[in-house]
Amino acid sequence: MPNQEIIQQALEIARAQAGVRPMTAAEVATYVAEVAQALESTMDSECGTATPAVDPKRSIGEAYVTCLECGKKFKVMTIRHLKTHGLTAKEYKAKWGLKKEVSLAAKGLVRMRRKKMQEMRLWERRGLKGE
Repeated sequence: MPNQEIIQQALEIARAQAGVRPMTAAEVATYVAEVAQALESTMDSECGTATPAVDPKRSIGEAYVTCLECGKKFKVMTIRHLKTHGLTAKEYKAKWGLKKEVSLAAKGLVRMRRKKMQEMRLWERRGLKGE
């Protein structure tokens, strides 16, 4: 729920907008609500009190990883996606209290990749090549 200061600021912005172009009462009310919501989310992110899209402990699931910034689901959360939020993987993990060694990939995918690598036994092949 927006506090009084935010609502007051939203009303001032809506009043200025209504002075520039004609607006119906319904448009003004909708505009005030939208501006108040935008101001509140901006203030939350600036104050560092942003709320995650899901519980950080449950963000890395069996089939997908949920971005705590926007709520989108991925098999692997890439650096490219994190850049859209202005974060690196290290900053993202620190911001949301995730351990440094946690992979930003679905648990099932990590398990499958690990099994595949063990089956390939690349460390043994490398030793054979050098002989």
